[in-house]
Amino acid sequence: MRVLVVGASLAGARTVQALRREGSDARITLVDAGDAVACDRPPLSKKFLADPAVSAVPVLTPEELDALDVDLVLGRRATVLDTGAREVALDDGRRLAYDALVIATGSAPRTVPGIAMLPGVTTLRTAADAALIRAALVDGARVVVVGGGFVGAEVAWTARSHGRTATIVEPLPHLMARGLGPTLGEAFTRRHAAAGTDLRLGVGVAAVSGTSRVESVTLTDGTVLPADLVVVGVGTVPQTGWLAGSGLDVTDGVLCDARLAAVGASGVYAAGDVARWTHPRLDAPIRVEHWTNAVEHGPVVAANINGRPTVYDAQPYVWSDQLGGRLQIFGRVGADDEVRYVFGGPDEPRFVAVTGNGGRLNAVVGFAAVPKLLPYRKLLVEGASWQAALDLAGVAA
Repeated sequence: MRVLVVGASLAGARTVQALRREGSDARITLVDAGDAVACDRPPLSKKFLADPAVSAVPVLTPEELDALDVDLVLGRRATVLDTGAREVALDDGRRLAYDALVIATGSAPRTVPGIAMLPGVTTLRTAADAALIRAALVDGARVVVVGGGFVGAEVAWTARSHGRTATIVEPLPHLMARGLGPTLGEAFTRRHAAAGTDLRLGVGVAAVSGTSRVESVTLTDGTVLPADLVVVGVGTVPQTGWLAGSGLDVTDGVLCDARLAAVGASGVYAAGDVARWTHPRLDAPIRVEHWTNAVEHGPVVAANINGRPTVYDAQPYVWSDQLGGRLQIFGRVGADDEVRYVFGGPDEPRFVAVTGNGGRLNAVVGFAAVPKLLPYRKLLVEGASWQAALDLAGVAA
């Protein structure tokens, strides 16, 4: 069997490892447009920025690659997928045949109109990006973070914890609102404000200015912020451009069934950020841009390639290290969810909250409270009701 994995990402690496772990003797080719396999990204906005002694860690070491016995093709971009011929064309003219194809091309940072990518302006997606940010976090540095999501909040907190001036610019009224919902997002907005981060909410960026490097950021309300470093973190878009004309549905990622098999093609799978799959427990296909999701997709895809039908039905999970603790989210917080604190409270050092709607438990959120969170996570995994979560906490409905 010929297995072609496009994307030496975390999801691509874990798929290859799972194939070999299950005993597959397939000929595996791993293709990536970069000049090296990806690095493990979560530390880049956390420990890597905070500690110059920390190095980026690749998702596959040279020794692991050797043991996996893969044909590694770096610096070559996939340009066309022909599902009928079961071939992928590369930008050097080669056409690679496959019996099973794994699309693991991940996602790329979104851009913002008006932001010129001057020296000192960067996204945070690669080890090189993180190294640039770390080098710029010198004494007196004025840091402007565009985007108040998880990565933006982590970068701002790292800057503040090292005594730097940090400003977050976010068009929404609260930080991390897409992941936490408005109620919990507002609570974390207060925490970051109390930590000394300058929050500019409900506004956007009109322009970034400078001569030899960035000097200022102009907001849509006319405010001009001095800046020595600008970090743009406004989300990502799945890298599916090369799949145009393939017949696959690539609306916000590659549409897959519950087994992560691409809809509309035989022998094609997607894993990680690029996959939008039909979750058995949820009402509509979802796409999740988090580390755990990518790690867990690999073994599911490998099992299906090896002829062992497996669905991916794990609850989405994300964590974020910020404000001196670990924020953990199991499930998906709905914008209209009711939020109840079952341990601690919104302004206490540690808390656990449950969220739900229509009698359904949708998510469990905890901050610096892992042992207290676990019983509610168990309820969520079991598909328990909203009332069951309140009963466990002894909280009135």
